[in-house]
Amino acid sequence: MLVDRQTLNDLGIFNKNEEHSVFHLLNYTTTSYGREQLQHLLAKPMDNIQQIHDRQQVIRHFTKLMSSWPQKITNGTLLLIDKFYHTRIAPIPYPANRLNVAIYRTLNPNSFGAVRYSAKQFIDFLKGIEELHELLEEVNELSIIRNALLALKKILDKPQFQPYLTTKSNPVSELNLGYLMQTYKNDIKAALQAFGVLDAWMSLTIACQKHQFVLPKLIESETPYLQAKQLFHPLLQNPVPYNIGLDKEKNFLFLTGANMAGKSTFIKAVGLAVHLAHLGIGVPAKEMELCYFDGLFSNIQITDNILQGESYFFNEVKRIKDTVERIGDKKKWLVLIDELFKGTNVRDAMRCSIAVIEGFRKVQSSLFLLSTHLYEIEEDIKTYPNILFRYFETHDTDGLLSFSYQLRDGVSNDRIGYLILQREGVIAQLEKL
Repeated sequence: MLVDRQTLNDLGIFNKNEEHSVFHLLNYTTTSYGREQLQHLLAKPMDNIQQIHDRQQVIRHFTKLMSSWPQKITNGTLLLIDKFYHTRIAPIPYPANRLNVAIYRTLNPNSFGAVRYSAKQFIDFLKGIEELHELLEEVNELSIIRNALLALKKILDKPQFQPYLTTKSNPVSELNLGYLMQTYKNDIKAALQAFGVLDAWMSLTIACQKHQFVLPKLIESETPYLQAKQLFHPLLQNPVPYNIGLDKEKNFLFLTGANMAGKSTFIKAVGLAVHLAHLGIGVPAKEMELCYFDGLFSNIQITDNILQGESYFFNEVKRIKDTVERIGDKKKWLVLIDELFKGTNVRDAMRCSIAVIEGFRKVQSSLFLLSTHLYEIEEDIKTYPNILFRYFETHDTDGLLSFSYQLRDGVSNDRIGYLILQREGVIAQLEKL
């Protein structure tokens, strides 16, 4: 599935304030190598259903292994091994013996200490990946696991390293190991990366369990299809779940509601669930079934570009133009549009929005979720049978606003901007000026 940087940002996969990102929610890695691999995994959806199924199998297998996952390898272990390769080390005598070790220690005390310390960390790494290899050996039919295990096994199978798995180290053996670490640098680097991959997948497994994500059902379908029950946005502390269903016959959701009613959160929740499903991991829902989408494209957090002299509205138009070009391939896309044409006046926004909706609703190969304040548009599009009209309701009780965050059939004409100004005391302050 294709997804661009703008869509990843719109869905909150990554965020400058990391604590507010989906990445932070899913990050249970124990090493910097695992963290790096997790970032890579979250940005790259799979190319087909089989790849997604393979990844789901990894999650299922790793769920069974959570309690027995080896803890010997720490982030410090990997960082110190990595640091060894970025430290200037005096040439290490090989093979080492007591005499040349004593000479090396006298002439190169800093290198001697660095080599010994790094060798001890590498021994811990060897013992840790041995445990991990034994744990995962029976599930190595999965390509993701198999490729990582091959990199680990390449180190474990080297006869020069095997004695360090059982015997106690000493200055002579540690200098010999330091020399071997330099000799097999590329293989060791590959093993560190392989451990990072496994660390990232265990992180995703832990996250799915902790946040009660379920593995969705991906179906082969020539037409777009999406069904979800009790779908929620995982970054909310107390999310209200939604049910949603879209298919070829009803492929356009026209969503209205007042500010703060929940439109943006809902659209992001749907997009995020589809993205996670195409990563091959769990989704925040009780049940979810969907087709494989060829692409996910969003129009949510558009900004102006002062340096290039581009207005907010112009960038909205550019993003819509990009959308038109992408869905023109007649493949299955999920398109998310939140508050279309906020950068122009109401009359102009209505005319532009109607033109976009009338164009998009003809594309039966894709699904569209569009939110707007412009409820008046309904009059121009209500005759189209493939458009679903839903809204989030607002309750006003003597000026006190409340939101159910539940989808209702129909269109909302709620306008609460003035009520919010009153509630926050702005109107009273203005009157005193």
